[in-house]
Amino acid sequence: MSEAVATALGNANRRLLTRLSIVAAIMFGFGFALVPLYDRLCEALGINRLVDKARDTGNTQIDYTRKVVIELDANAHNLPWQFRPLTRHIEVHPGELTTVEYEITNLRNRPVTGQALPSFGPTTAGAHMKKLDCFCFRQQTLGPGETRRMPVVFLIDDKLPSDINTITLSYTFFEVAGKDGPS
Repeated sequence: MSEAVATALGNANRRLLTRLSIVAAIMFGFGFALVPLYDRLCEALGINRLVDKARDTGNTQIDYTRKVVIELDANAHNLPWQFRPLTRHIEVHPGELTTVEYEITNLRNRPVTGQALPSFGPTTAGAHMKKLDCFCFRQQTLGPGETRRMPVVFLIDDKLPSDINTITLSYTFFEVAGKDGPS
């Protein structure tokens, strides 16, 4: 191969490399700009609004300017159980994820099944308390002498009327008729 052909081939390779580098840079820039471009396009067309959907499902921010006192109460209606909250009252901010625990002990010498029913004071506060996990969602069977700690995970939404500063959360356990626990 002559030197002129080698030089021409080298120049052609450099031009090809330069063109491919420019194409790669443009592709990278387009890919980088695609996310904000997609967001703007979706916003303009009103589709796939992830932020608004999260707001619509009750997702709230924590309101640090406000505190609500939650008073906790427990009752076992005609049930041989000791049932109590581990804390009698707490202060929470609306929107703050909160966990409280109740303790329950079966005083009978046989298994007993119960179901807890919640109540709220004032009653309008119940619509603003979002329970994510609660022992009241299921029947509870305790063996003879068994003690169990049971959590309640909740948050108070930010639409709670401003005149409500205290909420009483009360649970009453009732024995489930015909259930003696596992045999």
